[in-house]
Amino acid sequence: MKFDHIPGPPRDSFLLGHYHLFEKKRQNGGLLHDLFLEWAEKYGPVVRINGFHIVSLVVTSPEAIKEFLMSPKYSKDPMISKSLSSFFGVRCLGKGLLTETNYDSWHKQRRMMDPAFSRTYLIGLMGTFNEKAEALMEKLEEKADGKTEVGIHNLMCRVTLDVIAKVAFGLELNSLQDEKTPFPQAITTALKGMFEQGKPFAQWYPGNRQLIKDVRESVRLLRRTGKECIERRKKALENGEEIPLDILTQILKSEELEGKCDEEIMLDNFVTFFIAGQETTANQLAFAVMSLAHEQEVLNKVQAEVDEVIGWKRDIDYEDLGKLKYLSQVLKETLRIYPTAPSTIRFLENETVIEGVKIPAKAILIFSMYTLGRMDKFFKDPLIFNPDRFSPDVPKPYYTYFPFSLGPRSCIGQVFAQMEAKVVMAKLLQRFEFELVAGQSDKILDNGTLRPLDGVICRITPRRNAKAS
Repeated sequence: MKFDHIPGPPRDSFLLGHYHLFEKKRQNGGLLHDLFLEWAEKYGPVVRINGFHIVSLVVTSPEAIKEFLMSPKYSKDPMISKSLSSFFGVRCLGKGLLTETNYDSWHKQRRMMDPAFSRTYLIGLMGTFNEKAEALMEKLEEKADGKTEVGIHNLMCRVTLDVIAKVAFGLELNSLQDEKTPFPQAITTALKGMFEQGKPFAQWYPGNRQLIKDVRESVRLLRRTGKECIERRKKALENGEEIPLDILTQILKSEELEGKCDEEIMLDNFVTFFIAGQETTANQLAFAVMSLAHEQEVLNKVQAEVDEVIGWKRDIDYEDLGKLKYLSQVLKETLRIYPTAPSTIRFLENETVIEGVKIPAKAILIFSMYTLGRMDKFFKDPLIFNPDRFSPDVPKPYYTYFPFSLGPRSCIGQVFAQMEAKVVMAKLLQRFEFELVAGQSDKILDNGTLRPLDGVICRITPRRNAKAS
């Protein structure tokens, strides 16, 4: 009752709150974030939503976003973080970088990981980015007859998995060649478990028994793989072997910094980077292909830039990435309309006021990038794919675009992810033409992250006179 003065839609029931509205939206193929958008436009910058005994507030005020995301004094919601720590009773993300709510503990972990994302180290990854992207191009060449239907999202999941496995953990998965590798499906299943376990009574619903079993097995596979990687790297360190300054090394160096380190937290971070380093970039790439397939003028313009900057050379240099300015705008615009991580949450310990609305203490604040990116209050004609919004000379609304979050808890891997995305997209645009197979929708699946529902099924043909050198 202490939240009832805050604007929001009428509740379906006193007990369930808006739960039935959420379920109805999902069953009709919509997203919860579509409701947030509808309500933000109707009720204003602070919207109350009720689910059983829990009240959350959807906040679309740029000033509030600046305050709550840029400051370290506001933590992530402990209840949400706890729900992400284990999936159906099996420890998954635990108390790693993504889920740790204590600022001091989180900051120690973040500080340990920073060297693996330094500019010098990232420049050194260009060889791997090129190698794995080239493997994807070879796979596409096999199917580039203009007739074969190619699942772009599936292939993007595989190439980004191969990249993160090698550069972060020294693993050669070769999932592009190995159709039977369990890892892509394990990640998808784990994320589905994360999403499904948030539904009331999910663990006791008889129809979920197989899903719960699959989720638990998938999480155990990821953590078992992490344990094997950590043990191999420890042995290499003990033997004085030369090792890369990658994420796995930084995870292990935590023992040197702290004197000891809980092995479970090491595994938490292994799984966090393994999933996050693959899933969100793959989804962004698939959405970018889908968007370009709809916008021939934009496609022509970005292909012309790729032709000018890299021509037909096979290996893309780090210096080339900075010259691919329009491609950067395409990737940014993709994340504006299709933010793969659609929202972030903060917990309000003390009472405050947002946009003239009194907010009681112990409130959960939801900042939805999906909602803000689709509001015409901030972006003119928001559903039109227009990369020129991100031209350097175009004014931009502040604190409304944050696909990698903002402030101290922004994504540590955002530069890594966009370097990888640029290399893959540049090679794809350099070599191939693509068109969407008819009958697909542009609908979005919320599986913990946002991904294209129909998989971006395309027919591929080589570009005229395309020959890499």
